[in-house]
Amino acid sequence: MALTKVDISLMENTGTTANKLLVYDGSGNLPVVDASQLTNVATGVTNSSSDPTISTNPSGGVGTEWCNTTSGEVYICTDATAGENVWTNVGAGSGDITPWVFQGTQYGYRAGGYNLSTGAQNIIEKYSFTTDGNSTDVGDMTTAGHYACGGTGTTHGYVGGYASTGKIEKWSYSSGGNSTLVGTLALSQSHGVASSSNDSYVFWADGQGPAPKYGNTGITKNAFASDGNSVDTGGDLLDQWDSSGGHSSTTHGYNSGGTGLNQIQKYPFTISSGTATDVGDLTQTKFSHSCYSSETYGYSAGTTSSNVIDRFAFASDGNATDWGDLNYSPNRASGTSSTTHGYTHGGAVGSSYKNHISKIAYASAGTSTDVGDMTVIVAYMGHTGSNY
Repeated sequence: MALTKVDISLMENTGTTANKLLVYDGSGNLPVVDASQLTNVATGVTNSSSDPTISTNPSGGVGTEWCNTTSGEVYICTDATAGENVWTNVGAGSGDITPWVFQGTQYGYRAGGYNLSTGAQNIIEKYSFTTDGNSTDVGDMTTAGHYACGGTGTTHGYVGGYASTGKIEKWSYSSGGNSTLVGTLALSQSHGVASSSNDSYVFWADGQGPAPKYGNTGITKNAFASDGNSVDTGGDLLDQWDSSGGHSSTTHGYNSGGTGLNQIQKYPFTISSGTATDVGDLTQTKFSHSCYSSETYGYSAGTTSSNVIDRFAFASDGNATDWGDLNYSPNRASGTSSTTHGYTHGGAVGSSYKNHISKIAYASAGTSTDVGDMTVIVAYMGHTGSNY
């Protein structure tokens, strides 16, 4: 067996300069060295002066660590879906970075409406998505009004197109209180609008317009980032609808039904011209119905003398199916969307107005259950409320 000759003197040539061997000190530690000379050392941590975003696609996938060198916050990627990444805060602070969803986890809101005894309403109230029970009064609109459609923002709830004025107001989810006037609807949209939302805008479609045909084809939007009047997107619905319902997927706004109609149509949130697309039909003509949306389906619940809940898919165009029933048969009611349930509140059954709050689970068809009461008996609200 051949032996390789080793120059023993080299073993004694130790130190931290060039051509020296590193040796442990008496405590078993390596000596201090110039770290700038270390190469190809992977720390597994991305250091940045800002937080990651949902569009920060980590090459390391799930488990990638991100450190904000300005705030000291540390995040771990827990879902590596391109463009929709989830970064979970594991530092001393709080706040995860997740894709925005239309559905709420805390509360559903109702603003405005009409009561047979006291007339037009200005109350803003909320009910819990986590615990069944009655709603609570959290503030007032600047003006009482019916046909008030809710809009879901990232930090604020919106209400638009009420009292035939076309006003747009908003209130804070976190602090509650009275709403503030932020603008008016464009294109002569006044009331009876249907709303959809993405992470940047509330979209207002349909609504009363000029005579002789009162429906409005326009689709307008207003931004969460700044107050002001809604602006024309350049897009239109297929016909001059009135009293249709609004739904929201992650990419499209939907309108279902309308006076004398059973049509389902959709438009992309990026719409800048052209018209919406007819994608299917409801099982029956519906107008002034309550509306909610899961992440995968739109729901159109109730109408005059009907308690049927229709469901249609966002992933593929097609007709709706009869998916369940409300525990009462309201029109002029409103709906809100949690991540697990759809809610219907208020509305009119014949000449009788209701203060019901009912919910139905997205996971299984059936009949909704009564889970509480609103602060007032009310109808003639927008078909969609606000979710937080």
